[in-house]
Amino acid sequence: MKNLKLFFTAACSLFLLQASAQTEAPKGFSKGKVVLLDKTTVNGLLKDQIRKNASVILLAEGKEKKYDGADIVSVEIEGVGYTCIKGDFFKEISTGELAFLQKSSNASSKPTQVGSDVLFISGTAGKIGDYFIYENKNQQLKLVSKKNLEVVVAESFAGYTPAIEKAKAAQADIARLKDAVESYNNRGGK
Repeated sequence: MKNLKLFFTAACSLFLLQASAQTEAPKGFSKGKVVLLDKTTVNGLLKDQIRKNASVILLAEGKEKKYDGADIVSVEIEGVGYTCIKGDFFKEISTGELAFLQKSSNASSKPTQVGSDVLFISGTAGKIGDYFIYENKNQQLKLVSKKNLEVVVAESFAGYTPAIEKAKAAQADIARLKDAVESYNNRGGK
């Protein structure tokens, strides 16, 4: 009887250990979702390879599938959103009519197979870590630097004074342009 009780306890412990192991994400994977080019959303576990090679690996229903930035519209990993433009991933800092983005990948030297031809995606301007304003209406991506800040602000904020004033304060730190973008997106009478 004692051996049977010991066997039963060991079997239950093994079952519980195996059940808890199945609910944990494999190493390197986090909860997330991918929005495909046809606007279909696929939820699953994602492995972030954005900086490494401008891609993510989705684990869903026991199968892994690699998605390059050119294959998807956006991705969310553990609540952090990324927009994909011309094969590159951009971290979403602020979204709306204007989006304030930070470049997270470099797809410019990535080969792509089209039929029997191998092409290189041109990617986007700038380097990883650079900031951009993206105008959703006309799908225009503008690299923001200290050199062109005034021009980009004038073009993007269309005379909206509160946003322009906040943008002037961003001269020393481009990351502070987020406040100006949010002010512009929240303006009344759009």
